[in-house]
Amino acid sequence: MSLADELLADLEEAAEEEDNFVDEEDEPAIEDVQEEMQLDLSVDSVKSIAKLWDSKMFAEIMLKIEEYISKQSKATEVMGPVEAAPEYRVIVDANNLTVEIENELNIIHKFIRDKYSKRFPELESLVPNALDYIRTVKELGNSLDKCKNNENVQQILTNATIMVVSVTASTTQGQQLTEEELERIEEACDMALELNQSKHRIYEYVESRMSFIAPNLSIIVGASTAAKIMGIAGGLTNLSKMPACNIMLLGAQRKTLSGFSSTSVLPHTGYIYHSDIVQSLPPDLRRKAARLVAAKCTLAARVDSFHESPEGKVGYDLKEEIERKFDKWQEPPPVKQVKPLPAPLDGQRKKRGGRRYRKMKERLGLTEIRKQANRMSFGEIEEDAYQEDLGFSLGHLGKSGSGRVRQTQVNEATKARISKTLQRTLQKQSMVYGGKSTIRDRSSGTASSVAFTPLQGLEIVNPQAAEKKVAEANQKYFSSMAEFLKVKSEKSGIMSST
Repeated sequence: MSLADELLADLEEAAEEEDNFVDEEDEPAIEDVQEEMQLDLSVDSVKSIAKLWDSKMFAEIMLKIEEYISKQSKATEVMGPVEAAPEYRVIVDANNLTVEIENELNIIHKFIRDKYSKRFPELESLVPNALDYIRTVKELGNSLDKCKNNENVQQILTNATIMVVSVTASTTQGQQLTEEELERIEEACDMALELNQSKHRIYEYVESRMSFIAPNLSIIVGASTAAKIMGIAGGLTNLSKMPACNIMLLGAQRKTLSGFSSTSVLPHTGYIYHSDIVQSLPPDLRRKAARLVAAKCTLAARVDSFHESPEGKVGYDLKEEIERKFDKWQEPPPVKQVKPLPAPLDGQRKKRGGRRYRKMKERLGLTEIRKQANRMSFGEIEEDAYQEDLGFSLGHLGKSGSGRVRQTQVNEATKARISKTLQRTLQKQSMVYGGKSTIRDRSSGTASSVAFTPLQGLEIVNPQAAEKKVAEANQKYFSSMAEFLKVKSEKSGIMSST
């Protein structure tokens, strides 16, 4: 057998021995738990399971609290660690005692519920709150008829719950309790109510001393909430060592409501979530606010644990920061501004105008020669331009105008337009004054400026004077550039436009 095989065999034997050892230890533990549960269910007196009320520690702490409350003295400033102050030790013990009181109340509630189920088993499901259940059991006792018109029950339960309880009590199948059983239940109820009063007394004392223990933390969440989270954490020093995510969960409810809807139970919500500073916000912002407040509480607890800022300046600054963020969260959204539409992402469009575009149209457009060639006269037989191509003629090309085949190309788009004033000026400049010549007027050369008159004989006259007068009249009245004139009628004397 090799060394490796021996090692594996030893390891297997060691593992088997450990399994046997664990099984031997687990079995008695389970049996002990079952025996304890059986003992809890079979006890007759509540004092056999709820031993906190008669304990020496409970009596000493309550006595010290009464002493400090009766003195009404302000705590002096502590030079060393705050844990060294005697009153701080009492505050920490009182906070720890509240946790034990809560556990004790749960035990007493279970005892009363088990004992009273013989008389009214349906009451447990109708009144889920432990303290309300205990107070209701004490008021009802054996006579369930008191439920409807009892003023004390009306102060404990709502009207709707009282109606349901009274209807259910009339149809219950429970049995009457004996006097001994009723006395034990009343004793348990009295003990639970006294423990609850002691717990509230401790809370009042701790709240009154929180300005000395944790001034900055009390400013942020209030003295009551600060005392609660300090009590569950086990003191200010332990609270300062905890991260913010754990501080937010301090005091979380762990309820398993079998058969009931779990929508009303908020998971992961502790004392900070139910504090006034968080509950003042709308429901949709409370979880976010609880995280923020828990983070600031962590900083404030660390400041208080080192006795910095005893006047609470850090606490005021942190609370102002929290309130500023709360206001920022609740601001209405900004007004939506009407913005112009963005420029479309289209490509560069083809330009319609410009000198280059006009030149391109002139180059590619239909010429005047082609227009004349395409034009045909109605009712005329045209000659074919080529003998081999029948039906191809020149159209109006060469038939009109000066007889030239190629006519002057005039582009109407680019032709210069002359104003009427300029046209009149050009007409006046083109008019010929003075003697005629063969070059200008194509007239004969016999025209002369010397004329014979019977009175003076030879006389120099202007042969074109009459023509000039006629031309000026034509230009005034019959020219294409003539304007409207106002002529006064001799008969009526009325101005008329012609």
